[in-house]
Amino acid sequence: MVSILEVNDVKKIYTTRFGGNKVEALKSVSFVVEKGEYVAIMGESGSGKTTLLNILASLDKPTSGIIKLDGKSLSDIKEKNISEFRRDNLGFVFQDFNLLDTFSIEDNIYLPLVLAGKTYSEMNSRLIPIAEHLGIIDILKKYPYEVSGGQKQRAAVARALITNPKLVLADEPTGALDSKSTDELLHLFNEINQKGQTILMVTHSVKAASHANRVLFIKDGEVFNQIYRGDKSREIFYQNISDTLTVLVTGGGIK
Repeated sequence: MVSILEVNDVKKIYTTRFGGNKVEALKSVSFVVEKGEYVAIMGESGSGKTTLLNILASLDKPTSGIIKLDGKSLSDIKEKNISEFRRDNLGFVFQDFNLLDTFSIEDNIYLPLVLAGKTYSEMNSRLIPIAEHLGIIDILKKYPYEVSGGQKQRAAVARALITNPKLVLADEPTGALDSKSTDELLHLFNEINQKGQTILMVTHSVKAASHANRVLFIKDGEVFNQIYRGDKSREIFYQNISDTLTVLVTGGGIK
């Protein structure tokens, strides 16, 4: 297998505003994500998973440690090139969709390609197969306030995929969706992953995590445990995740 993401001994220490206290958000996080994997990250609020996601997204820098995306160390990228690197290599799906209300759905999806200077014909040729797959062809000319939450999130997924990213980072992607839209989105993520897209998802939802191939559990800024789905049914994997979370919260040992 080829590793697409390598996280090695990553630490993050925040100094409080007046310099008095230091908060260790990440103590020592190490893991590898293989190309084509679908990994969920879980942990209680304050466990460090959002900090980790921000660092992986190159929105924040670690205090120490190394992160490599497709063999390239993020710390080697110059500040002036970081936005371009993010746009060319990462796709983002957020809980609150992050769509611009003054742009049509189509223009929202095009945005990263517009910023990359692509021609309209190239943008359109990339959009059509993705929009067809995600079932949003009929809403492309509409505006975000005219469509449902599920449709907004599909548009956000299309925007994440249109750059052919090496890695899709999803932050609580089902958090603002009803159960039907959640099921549809998770089904889409599985389809996208089966086509070879690597996905890393931070979630509180056991249901969402049970769709991944592997779940990493973060506690107190460290990787507490990880479990693989393997050939287990989704129901059994769901129960495994739930049991591990119970241990994580109650502070017991891992069986």
